[in-house]
Amino acid sequence: MKPVYFDNAATTQLRPEVIDKMTKVMQDCYGNASSTHSFGRSAKAMVEQARKTVAKHLNVSASEIVFTSGGTEADNLVLLSAVRDLGVKNIITSRIEHHAVLHTVAQLEGEYGVSINYVDLDKNGQVNYAHLEQLLQSPDKTLVSLMHVNNEIGNILDIKRVADLCKQNQALFHSDTVQSIGHYKLDLQEIPIDFMAVSGHKFHGPKGVGFAFIRKHSGLKPLIFGGEQERGHRAGTESVHNIVGLEEALKLSYDNLEEEKIYITDLKTYFIQQLEANFPGVGFNGDSADFEKSTYTVLNVRLPIAEEKALILLFQLDLKGIACSKGSACQSGSSKGSHVLSQILSETDLLKASLRFSFSRFNTKEEIDYVIDVLKEFI
Repeated sequence: MKPVYFDNAATTQLRPEVIDKMTKVMQDCYGNASSTHSFGRSAKAMVEQARKTVAKHLNVSASEIVFTSGGTEADNLVLLSAVRDLGVKNIITSRIEHHAVLHTVAQLEGEYGVSINYVDLDKNGQVNYAHLEQLLQSPDKTLVSLMHVNNEIGNILDIKRVADLCKQNQALFHSDTVQSIGHYKLDLQEIPIDFMAVSGHKFHGPKGVGFAFIRKHSGLKPLIFGGEQERGHRAGTESVHNIVGLEEALKLSYDNLEEEKIYITDLKTYFIQQLEANFPGVGFNGDSADFEKSTYTVLNVRLPIAEEKALILLFQLDLKGIACSKGSACQSGSSKGSHVLSQILSETDLLKASLRFSFSRFNTKEEIDYVIDVLKEFI
């Protein structure tokens, strides 16, 4: 059996078309996009066309798209400037956000004295909207930062509802949409969101590139200073081949969205069925097994095995060529457990083996059958 990759929430395989497009740009369009000669103008034209493509898919102006090194930089840009430059004194978030948000707001609390309030969650990790509305009554200038799709348990936020609540209460709204862009269509003329963070490598694009959506006239200022690239929002020579790769990946993701969503949903359904049929007592964390409340690309599985086996299961799967994870890849070097699961599981369930399997168009049912057979050896 060839190696099996079920860790697409960490990063995805590049589409062949993206590799071809990036290779051609690296070979033929190597000018600096800030240069005024023909080589530079050619590179600049590619960057601006990519910006227009991204903006079209979100139904926004091209001037509202700022290319970054990825979602983490975009999150930092928005959160830091909102406090430093826009006068935000109060941030509302949740305890199951990505660490790109949680660690940033903790830094802002210590450095700027901003108040951090955490919205209540239900037993499956869904936001308590009544409590959010209550927190929004603060007299201080407020920013809400809640992710659209949770990267560990796949829970989906009602992003339109939150955006409307924020607008009604004169609060700014930022969302980490790293796990949703390329998998869900968002019309930002219908959803009054102020800021978004996106990473290209989550939808079969390259690593090291993403973008921030920054609503026009927001007043946000740069995180990185230097040249006047990205209309002054983000200094540094543009990574043209990466930006074009992101553009191509996003375009292909949306061109094939419905077909691939059906295919991946069928894979996830089959995996749930096989787990339940072969492992009595299996559980699913958060709402990851509920297709109405979670993304079709993520399944967080709680397996009925002893604690001592749970500790080495991920290692054993890796020896069999199976890639999955315990949580976010960004935490893989940490000895701590998942901060997401610690908020929603009992002490007993936290001792069990929880694994995140995440799917893409490149996966097959044969791979799922292999994973089930391997799991049988350990359970």
